[in-house]
Amino acid sequence: MDSTIVLILLQDGLLNGAIYALLGLALVLVFTVTRVIFIPQGEFVTYGALTLAFIINGREPGTLKLLLIAGVLVFLLELFSAIRNKTFEGFWRTIAWTLVLPVALYLVSPYIVGGTIPLWLSVLYSLAIVVPLGPMLHRLVYQRLSESSVLVLLITSVAVHFALTGLGLVFFGAEGWRTPAFLEGQVMLGDMSWSAQTIFVLLSCAVLITGLWIFFGRTLYGRALRATAVNRRGARLVGISTIMAGRLSFGLAAAIGAFSGMLIAPVTTIYYDTGFLIGLKGFVAAIVGGLGSYPLTAIGAIFVGVLEAFASFWASAYKEVIVFTLIIPVLLWRSFSSRGVEDED
Repeated sequence: MDSTIVLILLQDGLLNGAIYALLGLALVLVFTVTRVIFIPQGEFVTYGALTLAFIINGREPGTLKLLLIAGVLVFLLELFSAIRNKTFEGFWRTIAWTLVLPVALYLVSPYIVGGTIPLWLSVLYSLAIVVPLGPMLHRLVYQRLSESSVLVLLITSVAVHFALTGLGLVFFGAEGWRTPAFLEGQVMLGDMSWSAQTIFVLLSCAVLITGLWIFFGRTLYGRALRATAVNRRGARLVGISTIMAGRLSFGLAAAIGAFSGMLIAPVTTIYYDTGFLIGLKGFVAAIVGGLGSYPLTAIGAIFVGVLEAFASFWASAYKEVIVFTLIIPVLLWRSFSSRGVEDED
């Protein structure tokens, strides 16, 4: 192995690691706020990539119908809750994001799907379709289980993963898809030639991580999420809605997952079940960070990406085994260095 091969493998490792970092950060965010190990994170990667691919190829994405169905179900749940509690204050917001938004996206789809529109507009439209599915999923499945144990939430996440994978097969089919690169060409950095797409992915991940840092540190909603992550009971006592925090965290996770899928769709073929394996590698990074540390998760993700790149060169048939075996020493180290804590009542 010469230096050229090492640099190429490092480039691939950094590209993969940046994506795993985003997914790992999303997993940590959801877990710290809601105690949900969000296994379906990978499905949002798939949904985002395939929604964009369908739009570019002139086909109506199945997620649009899924959004309409989920919106109606959430609306009915919220309506029954409002009738039972005899309060309709702010119900117009429910109508706006469960009915008006999905119907509006459906009505404008003929002008977007297959049209000669810029790629970035297709990306924004795809995000507008996929991101609301995160809060809707929280309302349909997790809100009623918010006080359950972590084990119950984990089992629920496994069930939701299988359900979303099956829906992906129904709405997208078994065929694989790719999307055009955001940027074409090569960029010379020193003696190393980088593809413009790789540079775009790395810069996009850096901008997104910086945006999340600003959001959590400088905005009211970001600080509310941080407070809920530190102490859910204390957050409720000072007037922070844990339901709002849960929906917001699921929405951010859906946005991160969908955008990550769009970033990798130009470099790898995406199938209805591709996201699960990618999400698991983000989960390995989150485990390195102890499901609580954002910096350690990012560092772990870069290490996972680089390890995977070199493993694919030396032992491509066992690269997945090598990557997932990494979780064993990390769990052993965590078990010996951490004290057990009880869940909140």
